[in-house]
Amino acid sequence: MTADGRPRVVVVGGGFGGLYCAKRLERRLPPDAAEITLVSAENYMTYTPLLPEASSGQLEYRHIVVPLRQVLRRARVLVGVVSGIDLTARTCQVVTRYGHDRTLEWDRLVIAPGSVTRLQSTRGLADHARGFKTVSEAVYLRNHVLEELEAADTVDDLDDRRAAATFVVIGAGYAGTELVAELEAMSRRAVGRYRRLDRGDLRWVLVNRSDRVLPELGPRLGREAVQVLHGRGVDVRLNTTVEEVGRGWVRLSDGETIRTWTLVWTAGVEPDPVVAQLGLPANAKGQLEVDQYLTVVGRPDVFAVGDVAQVPDPRRPGQFTPPTAQHALRQANTCGDNLAASLGVGQRRPYTHRDLGLLVNLGEHYGIGRVFGVHLWGLPGWVTTRAYHLYALPTGYRRLRVGLDWLVGRAGMGDVAQLGSVGRADPRAISERLFPARGEQTHRPQ
Repeated sequence: MTADGRPRVVVVGGGFGGLYCAKRLERRLPPDAAEITLVSAENYMTYTPLLPEASSGQLEYRHIVVPLRQVLRRARVLVGVVSGIDLTARTCQVVTRYGHDRTLEWDRLVIAPGSVTRLQSTRGLADHARGFKTVSEAVYLRNHVLEELEAADTVDDLDDRRAAATFVVIGAGYAGTELVAELEAMSRRAVGRYRRLDRGDLRWVLVNRSDRVLPELGPRLGREAVQVLHGRGVDVRLNTTVEEVGRGWVRLSDGETIRTWTLVWTAGVEPDPVVAQLGLPANAKGQLEVDQYLTVVGRPDVFAVGDVAQVPDPRRPGQFTPPTAQHALRQANTCGDNLAASLGVGQRRPYTHRDLGLLVNLGEHYGIGRVFGVHLWGLPGWVTTRAYHLYALPTGYRRLRVGLDWLVGRAGMGDVAQLGSVGRADPRAISERLFPARGEQTHRPQ
């Protein structure tokens, strides 16, 4: 309790789950009902579905992030990384920038730190692969691809030129497929600006261990996505895994060794490492077991939402909701209502949802998806995808900026400028310097 007797609510995580839960609590709880604190590693929420377009330069990267303090009017925002949670003492240890420690007391706790990239124990993968979950990584990849095109334009050896212009992405889920589609289009537009390069020098390879891409959309739309990528010259390798990675090369399970200086890993995530320290009931993936009210099993004072929670799916008995932004946002609202009810405001309710569908932007005015059971592809799919993102973006100002970016981009000829020092430094090194407790946890071997 605070000095004036108000219960303390601590929300861990500033993504979809954490931000929208805190926002819901501000609406549900009167100012004198509780003190709300949100802890986040950044002072903004990233609208991750638009990361591929930010990476390709179709969108200004600042326009897909939402300042937490702009959305939250009453909650306190503390920028830092949670290094430990004591469930007995009801305290939360936070490492702020440059290693300063803070201890927060709580009466209600919401765990929503999201997920981190999980790397397999393949030899060389952790040393040479890059992730794709943050704005820093998105900007870094854009700069890196353009830097490789610059390098390819300067070398005389044909094999070295093609190695520089070869890009390999592992994982054909939403992130990997959209990333390949956007960056392939960017590089194809850019290559015309280089006198010594042509489209035949470019090579994009999308590798997936299963027999389809975008499995959540079903086989029909998955095949459609493969056909679109093949039509653009993307080499899609299904039923294929990475065997070994070295400096300037990657060996696949089909026996081919590809010379490349660009390997992007989008094939696995796991809950933030702080979750494993709690000793709470969890499944094999490390997700916390929660009931239909989003409270952690055995702890009515602790809630969990988003990627870190195994949330029962009421429409599919015995199964659980997928870790998507759509579910995280809806879970956050339910969590806020139920936490408020635990403090005597309102009535708690079980988490329910109606599946709106899934949409994927393949760039070049082409999208695929399923909306209320209806399959979409081509221009209608692309328009619907963009319309949904404008609807889902927090704040009218961000919707306006993204909409203007799209409008201006229609008249552009393809920007091939690297963004100076922004995104040039290794994002992992920056993270380790600012948050010593975090360090390499954003890219952990399995």
